[in-house]
Amino acid sequence: MGRGRVELKRIENKINRQVTFSKRRNGLLKKAYELSVLCEAEVALIIFSSRGKLYEFATNSTTETLERYHRCSLNHQENSGDGETQSWYQEFSKLKAKYESLQRTQRHLLGENLGALSPKELQNLEKQLEGALAQARQRKKHILMEEMEELGRKERQLGEMNKQLKIRVSLEMSSVEAEGEERTGALSCPWNESGGAATSAGTGGFPLLPTPPEIEPEPVLQIGYNHYNVGEGSSAAVDNNFIQGWTL
Repeated sequence: MGRGRVELKRIENKINRQVTFSKRRNGLLKKAYELSVLCEAEVALIIFSSRGKLYEFATNSTTETLERYHRCSLNHQENSGDGETQSWYQEFSKLKAKYESLQRTQRHLLGENLGALSPKELQNLEKQLEGALAQARQRKKHILMEEMEELGRKERQLGEMNKQLKIRVSLEMSSVEAEGEERTGALSCPWNESGGAATSAGTGGFPLLPTPPEIEPEPVLQIGYNHYNVGEGSSAAVDNNFIQGWTL
């Protein structure tokens, strides 16, 4: 039956932790010794316990092995630094050459330093310029078409606004004229309302005033009798007048 897999975590029990440290330490020292003997390797093993106790194993001397390690690490750092510097220098050289090439191309496109170019290079440069000119013209045409469409849209909007303003002004003018007619009718003279400019020749063309309507007389309270000239043989009339004179 095989051993179960041990979970790698700190052992909480102090005694068990110390026992495990002793066993694993001895096994590690044994493996280091075997590696040095079987493979003729220079091995240096340093172990510090949790209490600070030192355990070590070295085939020659721990100090000599550490000095050799320091020399190798320094050489490795120097070699790695030189390699990194070399790579950066190469990258810089590539970028510099590319920059100079772009500068020459720009001067050629501007018509400068064309004396060193061959007829084939000049022909290629001419094709590049023609292609660039065609693209510039196409872009310019596209921009002009967009501006024309925008202006047309604004013109339509302004036309609609103008129509609405005209309708509004016409409605306001109609309302003002109607109000003016109403005010004129209210302030007109009675002879104008009755249908005409009735004038008289004797008044010099001025309109005649309307004839006032007849007013019925109000009843009068009379006391006594009316004095009438009563003739002979009219006693009945006198009696009637006498009665009427006392009538209310």
